This record gives sequence, C-alpha cells and structure tokens, in this order.
Amino acid sequence: MSNIQIVPVTDQDIPTLVHIARVTFADTFDANTAPADMQEFLDTAYAPEQLTKELHTPGTTFWFVTVDGTPAGYLKLNIDQAVTADVKADNALELERIYILPDHKRQGLGGKLYAHALAMAKKFHKPTIALGVWEHNEPAKSFYMKRGFHKVGEHAFVVGDDPQHDWLMEAR
Repeated sequence: MSNIQIVPVTDQDIPTLVHIARVTFADTFDANTAPADMQEFLDTAYAPEQLTKELHTPGTTFWFVTVDGTPAGYLKLNIDQAVTADVKADNALELERIYILPDHKRQGLGGKLYAHALAMAKKFHKPTIALGVWEHNEPAKSFYMKRGFHKVGEHAFVVGDDPQHDWLMEAR
C-alpha cells in the first residue's frame, strides 16, 4: 500500500511546483485551447517567479499530495486578503486549485487534497469553501457537486487571448 501524505510547498519546491502546475494544467485544458494561448498562459501563470510570488502572498498556501514521497499533485488555498475578488461569500476559504498528475488520477488523491482543504477551513473558522471550475470540466464539476457544492455565479478565466467561462461554486 502506498504512503500518501499532504505536505506544504516551500521555496525549495518551486521547480517541482512549476513542473506539476504546467503538466496538469495542459493535461486538463490542452484539447480546448489554442497552442499559442496555452503556451502564453503556462509561461506567465506558472513561471517560477509568479508561483514564488503566490507562495509568499499572505493568506495563500500550497500543498503537495505525495505518493511514497513523490509529489503527485497540488492544492492552492486562499484565505482573508488572498481570496480573489470573484468569491461571493464572506469569510470563505477559496480552493483555487486541485490538480493531479495524469498518472495519478482516479486514485483518490483529489479527495485527500479536498479533505485537507476542509480541515484548513475548520482550522481557520471559514464556514464556506468557494472555488471556480471551468464550465466544461465535467469530471471536476461532478467531483465538487458530490461534495455539496452548488453554482453561485460565473466569471471569465482568460487563457492567453481566450476568455473561457468558469462556474463559481460554494459549499458550507
């Protein structure tokens, strides 16, 4: 049986985080995104400098899920001033990203990261978890709806020059 752990991402982990972020984002959205738009997004949103800046943002934390000591995915959480403007609920924990590497999907790792997000919401007394999910990402929408999330709005999520649409979802 594999040893699965949730561990905080540190400055020393930025190269690994960059790799996992780029691979998982491309895996999820490549088929529906123009190559130039994808490359521009990966080069800016997942540049080492950008992820380091996000890691150092007060109220933001990143977590790896590891399998036998090797990172297999990650979670990004925001609280307080780090919560994005599109979150509707007051005093919410924002679950900004759960991404799992392709070889580790459907092994329950997303559920482990979600359980960690729930524990963090409880720890920080955040009664609501809020997130955005691409309107055409049926596996992710199903994952969240099974956990009690419901749609509360929409917003644009721009990838390169492509304004895609996300559902804004919340659960208490």
